[in-house]
Amino acid sequence: MFDTMVLTKAAAAFCGALLVFLLGNWAASAIYVPRNAGAQQAFIIDTGADDAPAEAVAELTLEEAFEVADASAGSRLWAQCRACHALEEGRNGVGPYLHGVVNREIGAVDGFNYSGALTQAGDLWTPEVLSQFLLNPNALTPGTSMSYRGMPNVQDRANLIAYIESES
Repeated sequence: MFDTMVLTKAAAAFCGALLVFLLGNWAASAIYVPRNAGAQQAFIIDTGADDAPAEAVAELTLEEAFEVADASAGSRLWAQCRACHALEEGRNGVGPYLHGVVNREIGAVDGFNYSGALTQAGDLWTPEVLSQFLLNPNALTPGTSMSYRGMPNVQDRANLIAYIESES
């Protein structure tokens, strides 16, 4: 069934197909690539944007952010937490309820099975600890089962904590 002639025809077909693809690539490059594609840029327009030094935006501290925290802005951010947490006392979801979480003992909700990673966060959910946890839960408590990417803006974190505290 497989003799020398069949193998020769298969190799010739492969080489012929390769030749067709190479010639097609050469033709497409000749048609679609401009002749001066590798040439130097003819002129440069100076917009002055590179000359101006970048102003460093001062990041608010957590205390400054809490002074101007807006609980109504935090209610919009609560939508990110609502999928797993509830604000009603005693109603656990995927995560524990957050009613009265500010200054509550860490891992103190009865009936919720916490991951052991929370013991590294401290004793109380102070606003500072909550802010660090909301910034990056996996950095503060490595191995936590909470799969949240974090909230990088300090003002957003302060608004959310103010909302949770106001609803408690």
